[in-house]
Amino acid sequence: MASTSEVHAALKVVDLPDLKSDVVSLGFIRNLVISGGAIAFDLALALPQEVPDSWVQQQKQRCEQAVRQLDGVTSVHIKASASVRKPGASQRAVMPEVKHVVAVASGKGGVGKSTTAANLAVALVRAGHRVGLLDADIYGPSMPTMLGVNERPQPASDKTMHPVSAHGLSIMSIGFLVEQDTPMVWRGPMVHGALNQFLEQVVWGALDFVIVDMPPGTGDAQLTLTQRAPLSGAIIVTTPQKVSLIDARKGLKMFEQVKVPVLGIVENMSYLIADGVDGELDLFGRGSAAIAAKELGVPFLGEIPLEPAVSASGDSGVPIVVRDPECRAALAFTALAARVAASLGADTKSKQLETMVWQA
Repeated sequence: MASTSEVHAALKVVDLPDLKSDVVSLGFIRNLVISGGAIAFDLALALPQEVPDSWVQQQKQRCEQAVRQLDGVTSVHIKASASVRKPGASQRAVMPEVKHVVAVASGKGGVGKSTTAANLAVALVRAGHRVGLLDADIYGPSMPTMLGVNERPQPASDKTMHPVSAHGLSIMSIGFLVEQDTPMVWRGPMVHGALNQFLEQVVWGALDFVIVDMPPGTGDAQLTLTQRAPLSGAIIVTTPQKVSLIDARKGLKMFEQVKVPVLGIVENMSYLIADGVDGELDLFGRGSAAIAAKELGVPFLGEIPLEPAVSASGDSGVPIVVRDPECRAALAFTALAARVAASLGADTKSKQLETMVWQA
């Protein structure tokens, strides 16, 4: 099976002389998915002027020919599009082509924030959006495990790098840059530098969403992200217990202080669904987050049930939204994605990848 780096290397031969670079270095390759011998990706051409459709199709054919030369490739599916990049359309230094950056946060650890972030991101992909996922938890990166990928990011230039691809997502995590068992014994300035590198030196390209898996708490790392990332809004994840809700309120107040809109509160582990359990078992006080949301004047985005399969799926590197999209938890994450997209005015589209090979 071809790796992400091998596909990128093959596509680098597809140069665009007028833009003085190739489709990979320009960030035009999006949503790369590799499933066995099947490869799928978007070719999103952002150009200074309009071009005929025949020219777009020509670049698509060149990309397909380049990838088919790799060993083990049996099929290539490319969705090609072209848009005009207007001069001065975005002067943002951080993630200039990303429409919406959404923080997924919690006041404390252990509430399922990373699980929520991963499944929210994949659910948005399934809805047809172009999505990135930034694992901003420097001390405890979990996305390499939850998404089943552990590749080193490939350089885009001397100072920039490409995100890693999995499940239709563009992903960046400190876990891709250090050995798995290496503890991050870093002081604040080093964490600040790493987060700035992820924001400024990763070629995120043209995406509809970047979901940021925030570190737990309200410390230096959280302030760096809220002040440097162009956040469209934040989601607070909590469990029904009183101690979690107290910390969730602190997280919400932090976003209010830095003028970041809170899109709403999610109650994770709301109730238990499991074999041998009759109906829905209320373990922790289901409904507490909905009451807190009403008191705080923010939307309640829904309940996520506690299902053993959710944890098992994360441990195996295949989020529950992919492994079992019709189970109760997956449907709850899908509904959450629809509410988040709607709150930001992003229409849910039809599924884009022609064969959806990432589900395999």
